[in-house]
Amino acid sequence: SSSQKMTNVTAVLEFRLLGFSSNPHVQILLFTLFLVIYILTILGNVTIISVVTLEPQLHSPMYKFIKNLSFLEIFYTTTVVPKMLANLVAKRKSISFSGCMAQLYCFVALGAAECYLLAVMAYDRFLAVCQPLHYGVAMTPGSYIRLALGSWLTGVFTGLLPCLMVSRLNFCYPDLIDHFFCDISPLLKLSCSDTTVTEVVIFILSLLVLCSCFLLTLFSYLLIILSILKIPSASGKRTTFSTCSSHLTVVTIYYATMISMYVRLTHNLSSELNKAVSVLYTVVTPLLNPVIYSLRNQAFKKALEKIVLRH
Repeated sequence: SSSQKMTNVTAVLEFRLLGFSSNPHVQILLFTLFLVIYILTILGNVTIISVVTLEPQLHSPMYKFIKNLSFLEIFYTTTVVPKMLANLVAKRKSISFSGCMAQLYCFVALGAAECYLLAVMAYDRFLAVCQPLHYGVAMTPGSYIRLALGSWLTGVFTGLLPCLMVSRLNFCYPDLIDHFFCDISPLLKLSCSDTTVTEVVIFILSLLVLCSCFLLTLFSYLLIILSILKIPSASGKRTTFSTCSSHLTVVTIYYATMISMYVRLTHNLSSELNKAVSVLYTVVTPLLNPVIYSLRNQAFKKALEKIVLRH
């Protein structure tokens, strides 16, 4: 009953994270696997940042946006993975209330910033392919800075409302989060307040962010594809598409995982499946980006060879 529930409300100072498994062998296996992926993610993204910074040929807006994306991926994965690794080997798998809210904020803000940045990158590719003569005029260093900074700042502000609303809910004992980090849906499940308003607001906000960015990206790519189809030669088609294919791959993976995450807020999937999808976008995707951009991109590979030979 609600009166019984309310007597159990005391300020929760920390949460315990259930994580993946209580089997110590499985935990060690996961710890090793996630640590290796995390190290590779950091190294891969730092490599991209360094190559783009050091190689003058890569100082075009497209590569500067990729560099921004690499910074984002480093922060995004660092929000979740180090704490998750610590909890895999800790006896007491806990996170303080303020630590939990900080993690939730960073996770939402950086996720939103990535949404905006991918949309901006699609717009950059649209200008390059569909309006090549205007590209230099439209994508000046000033407009690149405005678009990149805009993506980061909009992300910073997008994170505030969900975090504020979740932090004001009451949490009751048991303080167990059935997840490996402070994500929105497990926290809402744990709360003993009425979460209806919070759920609706967060759902609308995430839908607005995801849909607006997704539609912008989709629209840019439809125009790009129509433009490519008009190119008479097959090699011309291939060359033009190759400048967009890596970004398109990243966008597809990102939205596939993101949409599955927000659509499932309404369906209570098993927490195990929930965790599996979360591992995809917190651990795996940040590693895929540097792999996709460096392997699919000839100019990047050449620049990397140059730098290696120079040093």
